[in-house]
Amino acid sequence: MKISSKYRPSEKEPFMSAKMREYFRRKLLSWRDELLRESSETLNSLQEGGATEPDLADRASLETDRSLELRTRDRERKLIAKIDSALQRIEDGTYGFCEETMEPISIKRLEARPIATLSIEAQERHERMERTHRDD
Repeated sequence: MKISSKYRPSEKEPFMSAKMREYFRRKLLSWRDELLRESSETLNSLQEGGATEPDLADRASLETDRSLELRTRDRERKLIAKIDSALQRIEDGTYGFCEETMEPISIKRLEARPIATLSIEAQERHERMERTHRDD
């Protein structure tokens, strides 16, 4: 399906029309490609960084930087899994609907967080429950 690069979903159009699904599919694929590209750059950088620093402080700093980079990449790996899950929901027709209430998730929320699986209200309930149970 061909959609204009200027197209933005609106609350005025039918929810999750073919055009809207294609818009979010492309947005998710672009985000996924960007994460994979960054991950590849990190791997290359880590492989090239085999030289050891003679200064202990420099070596510690380098190890800290690498550790931080690996943690970031691990979070991104998990994010890619969520993107893949969202792409699957687009395919099976459940994308954009809250997993708890089955109501549509607002377009603004999906624009800000295209991997969202809960409406704002359901997410807030979920977070309140987490806080309540965490204090036990």
